[in-house]
Amino acid sequence: MSIRTTVTLDEDVMERVQRESKVRGASFRETLNDLLRLGLLAAAQRPARRTLRIEPVPMGRKDGLNFDDVAALLEYAEGELRR
Repeated sequence: MSIRTTVTLDEDVMERVQRESKVRGASFRETLNDLLRLGLLAAAQRPARRTLRIEPVPMGRKDGLNFDDVAALLEYAEGELRR
């Protein structure tokens, strides 16, 4: 069963479908339907997302740094003229 509808295509899409229909030797309608099916299948088969794993690395502690004093840490990391 087919349903007739009106679709507004961008000019570049129209040209690509026309070119593809000539290559396939098929009608514009058949080519457009095939391309839409392929696009819908590709959208439904998105790859699973990979899990990001972060492994902590012990970096040691610097003697004399107070990790409760943010201002002192910034001064140590960025220098006295950080502002």
